[in-house]
Amino acid sequence: MRVISGSARRLLLKTIEGSDTRPTTDRIKETLFNMLQYQIAGSRFLDLFAGSGAIGIEALSRGAKEAVFVEQNPCAVSCIKENLKTTHLKDRASIMQADVFAALENLEGREENHAFDFIFMDPPYNHQYEQQVLKYLRDSKLADPSTIVIIEASKETDIDWISSSGWQIDRIKMYKTNQHIFTIKGE
Repeated sequence: MRVISGSARRLLLKTIEGSDTRPTTDRIKETLFNMLQYQIAGSRFLDLFAGSGAIGIEALSRGAKEAVFVEQNPCAVSCIKENLKTTHLKDRASIMQADVFAALENLEGREENHAFDFIFMDPPYNHQYEQQVLKYLRDSKLADPSTIVIIEASKETDIDWISSSGWQIDRIKMYKTNQHIFTIKGE
């Protein structure tokens, strides 16, 4: 796995061993960021269930001004730290080793808190974490009407519930085995 574009282009990223994480493939990562390319520069990026940190690192490499990585697994947090060091991007990054919901509450309570431009989540499949996160973010200062929340989910994941949860689907990008669902706050 590598950084696709930007200041850290072509640098290799480490991943943790085992089946606890599913790193987003380079091809899918490239497609995702090609879709976002004109919006990333200067943005605030929140990477939930961050794994190796590859998505947030790609955002930083492409010019995001800040990325916050949330990951509970200590091995994955070590991997994120190593990857940030390798890419020389750690000065614009912060890592929270915590449960996603505890981290969201912590972020919410900070005085300098303002909405993220992008919130990316790649939760374990088929546990409905994406529903719980969107429910939390619906009334949170961490997301405003211009925030784009991107959910990586299995291709089979039912997303019919999104429109009734106060969010609307902006677009969906389907891949061979998974999908990216782009959501924004509903009116």
